[in-house]
Formats: sequence, C-alpha cells, structure tokens
Amino acid sequence: MPLMGSLYVGSSGLQTSQNALNTTAHNLSNMETTGYVRQQVQQSSRSYLTLSVDVKSVNNKQTGLGVTYSRVKHIRDFFLDKAYRRESGRSMFYQVSSDVMEEVESQLGELNGEAFQGTLTDFWTAIQELAKDPASSVTQGLLVQRAAEFVQRAEAVYDGFCAYQDNLNAKVKDQVDKINAYGKQLTKLNEAIRSIEAGGIESANDMRDARDQILDELAEMADIDFAEDVNGNVWVKVEGMDFVKGDKYYEIGLHTDDATGFYTPFWFQNATFKTLPNGTREYNIDGAEVFNLNKEISSDLNTDIGGLKAILLARGDHRADYTDVADPEKYKGVSQSVIMNIQAEFDQLIHNVATKVNEILAGAAGVKVAEDDIKDANGNLLVKKGEAYCDSTTNGYMRKDDGSPIQMFAKVASEGYRKVTATVNVTDDQGNVTGTEERDFWIYNEEAAGKAETLYSIKNLQIDDELMQKPSMLEFRLEDGSEDKATAEALKDAFLKEDYSLNPNVKKKATFVDYYDDLVAQVANSGYAFRSIYTNQEGTVESIYAAREQVAGVSSDEELSNMIKFQNAYNASSRYINVIDEMLEHLLSTLGV
Repeated sequence: MPLMGSLYVGSSGLQTSQNALNTTAHNLSNMETTGYVRQQVQQSSRSYLTLSVDVKSVNNKQTGLGVTYSRVKHIRDFFLDKAYRRESGRSMFYQVSSDVMEEVESQLGELNGEAFQGTLTDFWTAIQELAKDPASSVTQGLLVQRAAEFVQRAEAVYDGFCAYQDNLNAKVKDQVDKINAYGKQLTKLNEAIRSIEAGGIESANDMRDARDQILDELAEMADIDFAEDVNGNVWVKVEGMDFVKGDKYYEIGLHTDDATGFYTPFWFQNATFKTLPNGTREYNIDGAEVFNLNKEISSDLNTDIGGLKAILLARGDHRADYTDVADPEKYKGVSQSVIMNIQAEFDQLIHNVATKVNEILAGAAGVKVAEDDIKDANGNLLVKKGEAYCDSTTNGYMRKDDGSPIQMFAKVASEGYRKVTATVNVTDDQGNVTGTEERDFWIYNEEAAGKAETLYSIKNLQIDDELMQKPSMLEFRLEDGSEDKATAEALKDAFLKEDYSLNPNVKKKATFVDYYDDLVAQVANSGYAFRSIYTNQEGTVESIYAAREQVAGVSSDEELSNMIKFQNAYNASSRYINVIDEMLEHLLSTLGV
C-alpha cells in the first residue's frame, strides 16, 4: 500500500475510536436517565481497493482502506419489553384497587377516627335501655338522640364514599388527558425518527428511548399492543383499538353523565353525533367506550390490566343504594365496583334498620295490611289489597296529633304516609250497610326502585322533626295506661334476628350488628387479597425489569472497560500515523539530499 494511502487507514482508526469514545461517554453520562438504553458501537471494515483481478486466484489483490463506524446499536429486547409492559399494567391495576380498599377502610373509620361501629352500638344500647323502662322519657329521649346520631354518622360515611367517587372521577380525566398527550408525543417522535433515519446513516436512539419510555408509562394506564414498521414508526393499540398509526393518533374523548358528572372515555371515531344549533356536537357513545367494564376481571383473560380501568371499575357509574343489592340481576352491575358495592351494602344496612324500626312502631300505631280492596261509598278504590294503612277508627297509640302514624325514620323528599279523607259505608255484623261516615285514611307510600325520593335510603333519610323536638311522643303506653313492653321488646328482638345478608351472593344471615362486622370483614378480606396480588405482581415486574436491565441497562464497569479499549485503539491509530509520518519524512529528506 502507498504510504500516503496508509494515512487514510490511520485517520479512519482515529475517527472511529473517537466516535466510539463519544458513545461510551454518552452511555456513562446517562446512567441515571429514566428510560435510557445503552448504545453499542458496531465497527466494520471500509470497502477494499482492488489492485488486480486474477480469475485463477482464490482472491483478487486488494488493499484495505481502514475501519468505519458502521452504526450505534440500540440494545433492546422486544419480548422483555412486551412482558414488562403487560405485567406493569397488571401491577398498576391491583395497586389502584388496593389503594381504593384502604380508602374505604378509612371511610368506615376502621383505620383512624371514629368507627361507625361505635354509632351502631350506641343505638343498640339505647334500644336495650328502652326495653328495661319503655315509658321513661329519659330512655325515649336517648333512643331518639342515638337514632339521630346514627343517621348523621351514616350520612357522613356515605358522603365520604361519594366524595371519593368524585376524586376517582377527576383522576379519570387526568389519565385520559395524559394518554392523549402521549399520543401527540408519539406521533411527533415517529416523524422525527423517520426523518433522521431516512438516509440510513444515522440512528435516532435518544428519541427511540423517549418513545419507549412513553410506551412504558402508557402501559401502566391501559392494555396496549405495539409494533414498529419498516419506516421506524411505532403503531400502538389501546384496549384493542388503534391509537397511534405512524404520524396520526386517535384522540380519546370524555362523555359526561348529566346526572352524576361521571366521565366515560370513548373513541371519537366510533361514536355517532348530531350537531346542535350552537354548533357543538352531542355524541352517542353506545359501543364506542374505550373500556368494556362488563367483562369478568381475570388474569387468564387479561382483563386486569391498566390503572385507568381499575379507577373506572372502582368508581362505578352511579351512586349506589340498597336497591342495587336487593335485585340479583342489578347487583351484577355493581359487584365489580369497590365503591358502588360498599355504598349499596352500607345503604342496605341503614335501610333495613330504618324500615324495621318504623315497621314495629307502625304496629303500635295500628297500621295493618289490607286483606281486600277498600273502597269509598261511591265504589272508588281507596286502599289496594296488600297495602299497609290505618284509619281514624283503628286502635293504636303511636300516632301524632293529626292521627298519622309516628315514623322515627322519615323520608326527606316525600311523606311516609299519604292522607286520604273519604266517605265510607258503615256495616253491621252481618255486612249490611247501615249508613255512611267520613274517615281519614293514612296509606303507606311504597318505595319504588329508580325513584330516589320514595326510598328509605341514606340520602333521603332523617329523624322526624316533631319527634326530635318531643321524644315523649313515643309514649310506649297502651290505651289502658300500661307500659307497652311488647313493642320495646320487638325493637330489641329486631336487632337480634339473623335475617340479613350482605348481597345475593352471600348466604350467611346476620343481625344488624353482625351485618356491619361482616361488611368490615369483607372490605378487609378484599383489601388483603388486592394487596397480596399487588405484592406478588410487583415481584414479577421487578424480575422482568431486572432481566431487561441486564440487556438494556448501562453498566459502568463495562463502559469503563470499553473506554480503555477505545482509548488504546485511538492511541494505536495515533502511533500508526506517527510512524507513517516519520517514514514519509525520512523518504522526502533522503530524496531531497
């Protein structure tokens, strides 16, 4: 090889070693950078210079032109990335679920503050004291006071659940906004990577790291699939639907429920809409929802992936009440939601206590169930068969001054009894009509699922105003002046009867106090299960992350070793050039002589 040509060989060694040192320094300086993946130098020989061609020889006569810095390899393992993102999404699902259960326990007061258990026990103690001396104004006043505390504390707990629902709802918006922002960033990175790598010379490794970090974070929020095309674009699917395709992304919208204000993520491209007169669009999101929350949650089905899905499931789609537990079919819609499930079961406890106490007091007021239809003198229907009612001729003392039955637990938005004044026929012992008279009827207003104002539920419950001002209205004295111990004992027995279960899937029957214990135990058991799964899942994620770091992580020892190697190569190239330089100088000086 000519000496002048040998300088190019030495120069290529200097340049390649310098670039390799720069890459090593880049790795070392980004050791602590989140999402950074180590870059590996790949070197190759430059094209050879052919001196002569001899078909009889094994090879042609060629001389090398040195070394070239062929590319910087981006060290990643697709399968480890896929496994890590799948398991980190599952881990986030159970982390959110575990956090929600801890908040529920806190709301019930079992972790700190005043436990609702104490309020329920106080009410039960007041009933026991009443049973000892039912006619005492002291025990009557204590009963009403404890009942008021029971309602107030129950409402505070339920309001806490509702507030937490609203908190989760705000998180839904934050998460969707973040996902959409990631979609925009991914399209920009796709475009930048495509333009940089279009020439096939340079690799946009740092941008690829930023893109992969976004995919890691996106995988924690939702179940994603991803792939890279030949142009370097990453394609992303969220919950099975296209989210990013090259330089385009599909935005996720938020539909707001008019009644609750709850957000539902949906795909704009799958929803239908109509344009309102003011120019805004009103979307119909049926079938366009991002998440199918009706599927069974199972690791086998991969339906337990993503923190956003866990938030939506925990929040539910409405404020649940006892009617959601009473109907087995309806309960299926709330059973997978932590908040709605506890709302419904807790409200069922309050409803059962309120209606049972009212029912016992109604018996003392003379309220009975109509055995047949009751009509007025003109044949108009007054009371249907099976309806509870009493009238002005019915015996009973537990009534107000206007004759209406006393209810300890009254509804806020509607009356417990409706008053009807009508003229009815008077009959003798043989059933013959002997005349007419005017009577006042108080007919029980039945509860209707779906009509909140008719329900004895926490949000529609209060202690009767008159009873709060005058607890002695209860009297607990029969018309003959004797104490009504039977009614007081009936209240006591109501708390001891094992007639209540948490939900249609639970067969165990419990008393009021035991029901609450079962409710707390259910929350504790569910919380323990979620925490156990989350702990195990964290171990899985950490092991995959460690395996991925072995491939993609920067090792300071390895990089320092490479630095020494490339420094020596640089020094060797420099010495080589010096030798060639000395030879040229010697030849030129000799020829010059």
